[in-house]
Amino acid sequence: MSHIFDYSKICDGIKNLDPLIRFAGVINPRGRLVAGGMKEGIEPLSSQKDDEMLFMELALRVRMRQEFDKQLGKVKFAMSLREKILAISFPIGEDVLYVAAESKADYKTLPEKILDIINKF
Repeated sequence: MSHIFDYSKICDGIKNLDPLIRFAGVINPRGRLVAGGMKEGIEPLSSQKDDEMLFMELALRVRMRQEFDKQLGKVKFAMSLREKILAISFPIGEDVLYVAAESKADYKTLPEKILDIINKF
């Protein structure tokens, strides 16, 4: 039986988790944003077209990582620290939760806090 997630509540909970979080959204396997988005009052770092490309690339990367699930176990999250942001992706069923925070966010504790929110729903 598949689990049904309330993506809007998950994204809202994550955006309220830490003031350094800029974005929390769910991307479907085709790379489309289906829930969530930029935190209110935050200026985007990229254009909508760039975001669309990022989401498609993210969806592809998540599917490619799943090729190794049998050997290595399922991915809980993947993280990338860039100069301007901390990007973390979490597979949720067929979709992926993408979270972007300021680069100075605590990358040691933030992923586990986000997993706790996902697991509540």
